[in-house]
Amino acid sequence: MLNELVNRLRGQVWIRAESAFPERVLNLCGARDLAFWDLAWESPTAFTCRLSRRDWHTLRRAAANLECTLSVVGREGAPYFLVRFRRRQVLLAGLALCAAGLFFGSFFVWEFRVEGNETVPTERILRALEQNGVHLGSFGLSLDGEDIRNHVLLEIPELSWLTVNVSGCRANVQVRERVFPPERIDDQTPMNVVARRPGMVLKVQALDGVAEVLKGSTVTQGQLLISGVEDTDTFGARILAGMGSVTARTWYTLQTPLPPNAMVRQATGESKTRISLVFGTHRVKFYANSSVETGNYDKITNRYPLRLLGLSLPITLVTETWYAYELVPADSAAVQASMETVLTEYLHSLVDPYGTVKSTLFTVRSREGTAVLTAECQEEIGQQVPIFTEEQPDA
Repeated sequence: MLNELVNRLRGQVWIRAESAFPERVLNLCGARDLAFWDLAWESPTAFTCRLSRRDWHTLRRAAANLECTLSVVGREGAPYFLVRFRRRQVLLAGLALCAAGLFFGSFFVWEFRVEGNETVPTERILRALEQNGVHLGSFGLSLDGEDIRNHVLLEIPELSWLTVNVSGCRANVQVRERVFPPERIDDQTPMNVVARRPGMVLKVQALDGVAEVLKGSTVTQGQLLISGVEDTDTFGARILAGMGSVTARTWYTLQTPLPPNAMVRQATGESKTRISLVFGTHRVKFYANSSVETGNYDKITNRYPLRLLGLSLPITLVTETWYAYELVPADSAAVQASMETVLTEYLHSLVDPYGTVKSTLFTVRSREGTAVLTAECQEEIGQQVPIFTEEQPDA
C-alpha cells in the first residue's frame, strides 16, 4: 500500500514491449537496475508492465539499439495530473492553498474522542477541557498535558486520572474514573429490621439480631422482622444493631384514570430540510428564514463531520429536518396500550431497586373509567429503623 502511494506521487508509466526476444528487455532492466512491476504477458513476444517515470526515460534511451517496440499504454500519478493544469495558474494556486491549509490545519485540534468514562458524561469532560483552553481550533503543539490534567481533576472529582494525546488534528482524551470506597456499615447504632411493605416471607437471613418471623408467614407493613434486642439468661437484654435480609412475595395494585379525550400524533407527509455548515464554532446557513411556520413539527438534526484524505476538517455538515404531524383522536386500543406502558414503567421504578417483577395482569374497568395493573413480585422488604432508648439520669 505504501509503495503504491509513493509510485503514484512520483508518477508511473504503463508500457507495452513487443520484440522477437522480449527477454532482452527484461535483462536490460536488470542490468540498468530499473524496477518494474505488474508484469503481464499478452503473447510470447509482448508483455506489459509499469515503471517509474524516471526509469521509463532511462529504458527508452537504453532500448534504442534493441530490436523492440516500446509504447506507452497509460500515464498515472501526481505529475501527470498536475501537468494538465500548467496553463491554469488560478487553479494551481487554489490547489496550493488547499494543500497549505491541510498542512497547517493538521497542527490544530478539530476532533475530540473521549474514552474510559462510564458514569461521568462526555459533555462534562469536554466542557471542563474547554474552560482550560482545550477546544476546537486549539494549537495542538502548545497543549500542556500535565497542567490540563491538574486543573480538570480539580473540577471533576469523580475522575482519578486524565490525559490528552494529540494525534494530528484529533485529541484523544483518556480518563479513569475514581473508585470510591463502599459505604461503611453502621454496626454500633441499635437497630431493628421492620417490614417496608406487606408480603409473604420466603427467606429470612439474620446477620445480627434475632429473627422474629418464619418462612411462609405473612407480615404487615411496619411489622418487626429482625429484633435488635436479644434476651440473655444471665445478663438481661442486649442491644444490637439488627441486620439481615428478608425476601418476600409482594403484590401491587396500580390504577390510573383513562383520559377522556386522548390524542395521538399522525404524520401528514410534509417535511422540510435545511442545510448549514459549521466552521469550527461558526455556522453558515443556506436558508433565509430560520423560523418554522405555525403547526406541529418533529425536528431531527444530523451532523456529518467532513474528512479529506483521512484528515478531519473543521467543517461539519448539519441537516435539520422538520416532519409535520397532526393530532387525531386515539382509539381505545391505543389508549389502553399507552396506559399499560405507563403503569408498567411505574411498577418497575418501585420494584427494581429491591427485587424483580414475576407476573402482571392489566385490566380496564369501563364503568369506573380506570386502568388497573396487578402484579406479583419478589423483593427485599426489610428496612432498618433505629431503636430509641431512654437516656440514663445523671448519677
